[in-house]
Amino acid sequence: MAEREAEVTQLLQQWQGGDAASLDSLLPLVYDELRRIAAHELRSNRGHETLQPTALINDVFVRLLGAGSLDISNRKHLYTTAAKLMRQVLIDRARAQLRDKRGGGQWQRADFIEAMALPIEQSTDLPALDQALDALAGLDARMAQIVELRYFVGLEVSEVAVLLGVDERTVYRDWAMARAWLRQRLGD
Repeated sequence: MAEREAEVTQLLQQWQGGDAASLDSLLPLVYDELRRIAAHELRSNRGHETLQPTALINDVFVRLLGAGSLDISNRKHLYTTAAKLMRQVLIDRARAQLRDKRGGGQWQRADFIEAMALPIEQSTDLPALDQALDALAGLDARMAQIVELRYFVGLEVSEVAVLLGVDERTVYRDWAMARAWLRQRLGD
């Protein structure tokens, strides 16, 4: 695992140094994990049924490549940056669906289960969650990062602890506090 992290870090540094060929070597090392993250994200957020994990990853890489000078230092930084970009892609899609030219939120799609009045889980209001996470990041950046890694990326507590270099108890504590803060902020 440490060898792979070192290889990813080295390839990231080479890519940012201008070696375009290193990106070709980097992608196979991180693609499967990014695809798993994207699939989890899409399962966690209703309303994006037409978006495939591969397309979400492609959108992330288009944004990464189009960002110009991006300073991604290691594997952890790559995954957290990708998680933020996935969040932004999904938020942008959610906002686009609410625009007036697409019904402005007045038209609501009713699927078969809804038409039969069966109880289903309500979708998360991604724009409101985005604003709440930005506010949380202003109060405690690590808590916001833990929410992104747990909720958007789908990492386990142990994985988050390793990525952030903190104890698992710290992740559990911050996760619980962040969820309580977000519930209060979002009114759920």
